[in-house]
Amino acid sequence: MIISLAEPHDVAKLLAFREEAAAWLRGLGSDQWSRPYPADKLLATIEAGTVFMLRDGHTTAGTITLTPEAEEGLWTDEELTEPSLFINKLTVAREYAGQNLGGRLLDWADDRADRAGARWLRLDAWTTNESLQRYYLAQGFTHVRTVREGAAVNGGPRVSGWLAQRAPRAGADHGFTDRTPAPERLRFAA
Repeated sequence: MIISLAEPHDVAKLLAFREEAAAWLRGLGSDQWSRPYPADKLLATIEAGTVFMLRDGHTTAGTITLTPEAEEGLWTDEELTEPSLFINKLTVAREYAGQNLGGRLLDWADDRADRAGARWLRLDAWTTNESLQRYYLAQGFTHVRTVREGAAVNGGPRVSGWLAQRAPRAGADHGFTDRTPAPERLRFAA
């Protein structure tokens, strides 16, 4: 499988991916991703070069957003001085479920974060999705705190405030062919 940067024409696929994941989550009793994500915000993240696609031939098997920009209101000023990359919208196509692609995408993010000079790989997960939280804990993340105040990026109250982090591992073995440009080194706070 090949991991590469998303392109503007991938917006429709990514929105459909999110809908597929939301439907699956609804079936599990979760309201995660029940509100539509604005296509213009998604396009902006693609154009910023922070959205990555995992492709198996012509099929999109997964996606991950990895950015140096934290969502406002989640991390403290002190935490924001630490060089970090933030994971968003990690999704695996249902037809690829059970193959540890999510774990391998996290390993790929580890390697990229390490090469960028990050001290932390951080994420925020759905506040009420305890199964997802357990998944991240099993993947080596440590729960930092849960933030409930504030608004969500796509409107309404904050629903994704379960914060976790882990130190990136150099040379993590993800097994993908990486066709992404080398990450820019993170700027360290003064």
